[in-house]
Amino acid sequence: MDLRLTIAQTNPALGDFHKNLDDHLRQIRAATAEGADLILFPELSLTGYFLRDQVFDLGIDANGPELEPLRKLSMGISIVAGFVERAADGRLYNCLGFFEDGKLLSKHRKVHLVSYGMFDESRDFAAGDEWGVVESRLGRFGLFLCEDIWHLEGQYLRILEHVDAYLIGSAGPGRGVGPEGASEHPDLAGQGRLYADSTETAPEFESVRTWRSILTAAAIHGQCYVAWANRVGFEDGIAFAGSSAVHAPSGAQLGCIAGLDEGNLTVRLTGDELFRARQRTPLLRDARPWIVAKALGVRCDAPPANEPKGSVPADPTSASD
Repeated sequence: MDLRLTIAQTNPALGDFHKNLDDHLRQIRAATAEGADLILFPELSLTGYFLRDQVFDLGIDANGPELEPLRKLSMGISIVAGFVERAADGRLYNCLGFFEDGKLLSKHRKVHLVSYGMFDESRDFAAGDEWGVVESRLGRFGLFLCEDIWHLEGQYLRILEHVDAYLIGSAGPGRGVGPEGASEHPDLAGQGRLYADSTETAPEFESVRTWRSILTAAAIHGQCYVAWANRVGFEDGIAFAGSSAVHAPSGAQLGCIAGLDEGNLTVRLTGDELFRARQRTPLLRDARPWIVAKALGVRCDAPPANEPKGSVPADPTSASD
């Protein structure tokens, strides 16, 4: 693997598919001109996040005509973008598509819907029920949507598949601010209030520091690159935190888009760095997945009662996981 990855940190217009698509096409053409091989956009980059009653109208067939411009441009660059997928059975999914060589090569339906705090994704979306691997001409990739990377099972399954990179599309809000190294502001602790910084010192969101820890750990455990495209802007008074970044298999941060503005980051990913990390610490060689499978077999006879409707197959033993 030897490629140039561009992260597009965008501010999608809520509910305006065509405006967002035009912005995608502009950024894709610019990245192609700069020699990028792959461009990664945030979660729901073509629609915006807090869609609520708009979600049904914005649902599209993943192979339908609305995405044809992305398929065409993917002849020159691989593209990862977020949209609302309407499946054949009418269910709507928060979806991340991987476009390459003129087609939708793969897609990931968000598995872990966020339905706590001010979030209620399960109101509008069905949950995905599989963790596939993208077999790209550029390498082997695992797609994640925001909350998915906070749960270990998706990472572990991709580790067993020996993927080269995790590609994460996110709409992560900013929660809590304070100077670097400080704890969350005591007046806001536990309140879950989200807001943008307006001070001269520009303190960092506490949530971004948490994200950085998660991305670092994911890279080290997976011995792979981890690319995080997080959106910026405001919806319903909530600030999205940006700070998109790429981490090396060592966990080291290779680059980050600082601040709350739109921007781009281009980083080179190489197979040599993957090889060195895996040779230095052979975690996959020493993995014992059959022990995990045995333990899970005891605990997974049936889906839990609170599993969102439509998120698991009727027969749990038939799931692709």
